[in-house]
Amino acid sequence: MFNQKRVVVVMPAFNAERTLKRTYDEVMEQGVVDHIILVDDVSSDSTVELANNLKDVTVIVHERNRGYGGNQKTCYQAALQAGADIVVMVHPDYQYTPKLIPSMVALIGNGLYDCVLGSRILGGHARRQGMPGWKYLANRLLTLTENLMIGAKLSEYHTGYRAFSKTLLQNLALEHNSDDFVFDNQMLLQIHWTGAFIAEISCPTKYFAEASSINFRRSVIYGFGCLITALDFCLCRWRFKKSRRFPEDLCGNLRPHLESN
Repeated sequence: MFNQKRVVVVMPAFNAERTLKRTYDEVMEQGVVDHIILVDDVSSDSTVELANNLKDVTVIVHERNRGYGGNQKTCYQAALQAGADIVVMVHPDYQYTPKLIPSMVALIGNGLYDCVLGSRILGGHARRQGMPGWKYLANRLLTLTENLMIGAKLSEYHTGYRAFSKTLLQNLALEHNSDDFVFDNQMLLQIHWTGAFIAEISCPTKYFAEASSINFRRSVIYGFGCLITALDFCLCRWRFKKSRRFPEDLCGNLRPHLESN
């Protein structure tokens, strides 16, 4: 608990057997997490068997592979059903350190922000800590383009380390987002759309054999998906089109409601 708020960590898992226990141990060491929900997307290893033997973990297994975005949809729905007031997404591949959880939770639990991102770019050490050059360049170019298009100033849009308030999650039309990797980007632009406050904290970068990463072809598809989403955002804001992903009644209107909860 933090300030009498229930903290739930969600883990979208796929073949995370080799890193799950290390991630779990570090999550629980932080002392603010009440429960963990792991959603397995049809792993071929022993991820599910291992997760079922961990304390304070609810395991949900998809009957078919739904993709990274589809996995997150299940994660957030399950967290809200479990009574979460603050939800933190932590990848079980140990690419993002769970040691930042207390800081992320505090920013939301004290009512300062609605969403907190763990940025690999903010500290300026991403390349030295192992981020491949082409990924770093693509990250910076996409982030610059999206910032210019939607009028924001984030250091990166592509981190998978995120925390959210319950009220924010309840007001996002996540069901209208992709089931693929671009879900992350679509969700972040939905948050911008509502006017919710977003914080960033510097997160160390980890790249090693067991850490999940999409290949170059999937990265290109993801990049174009990000640009299409940003264009869709702009067209909706300029009232040239309507989208269920960006509903008109939430355009910049959610923050007062968030402050009252």
